[in-house]
Amino acid sequence: MSAPAFDFEQARFNMIEQQIRPWEVLDARVLALLSQVKREDFVPEAYRALALSDLEIPLSRPAVEGECMLPPKVEARALQELDLKPSDNVLEIGTGSGYMAALMGKLARQVLTLEINPRLADLARANLARAGLTNVKVKTADAAAARCAACVDEAPYDAIVLSGGVAEVPTDLLELLRIGGRLLAFVGDETVMRATVVHRAGEASYHSEQPWDIVVPRLRHFPAPAAFRF
Repeated sequence: MSAPAFDFEQARFNMIEQQIRPWEVLDARVLALLSQVKREDFVPEAYRALALSDLEIPLSRPAVEGECMLPPKVEARALQELDLKPSDNVLEIGTGSGYMAALMGKLARQVLTLEINPRLADLARANLARAGLTNVKVKTADAAAARCAACVDEAPYDAIVLSGGVAEVPTDLLELLRIGGRLLAFVGDETVMRATVVHRAGEASYHSEQPWDIVVPRLRHFPAPAAFRF
């Protein structure tokens, strides 16, 4: 007698009610998207049954540090903080499997997402094509490189999101924001990070807020936090 098929819809309901809502994600658009965009379709087959679990999911076998999907509640709350509009032009640093880009593509006019690992970039392109997202463009690029050409391709941006940890908010990315735009990053070191939202209020005017704590894998090649010295 074969085992019953995994009930993804029940697991999705549980994810939203038991993980997402308790993490103060109450935006109706975000909650609806989490039901519509099938997260399991963006997860490697070996981990598909864990797609809706409250954990980081490796995107490589064997696992490679930093190459993972963030827990659903982190992606959902980040999406809520970005508060995307249908007219928004978005830049994402760190594509991974393409799931966060897919969510943003459902809310924004267009998304450019950059991935340093060519294999993951190809995976994301395939996942996004299968999901029917035609307004999301994946490029293989190192966004931490000086004068990253790919970063400026579609600038200025209404929203920029860094899907991994950084020691500090990159000022060169802030300069790519349209006035009125916002950038979300996870700022700090491996023990303490804060979700940081920076709003561009004028040509040289920015203000930031740090609404919640989280620890996520660091983005590759971005400067490491300064070592503590007495």
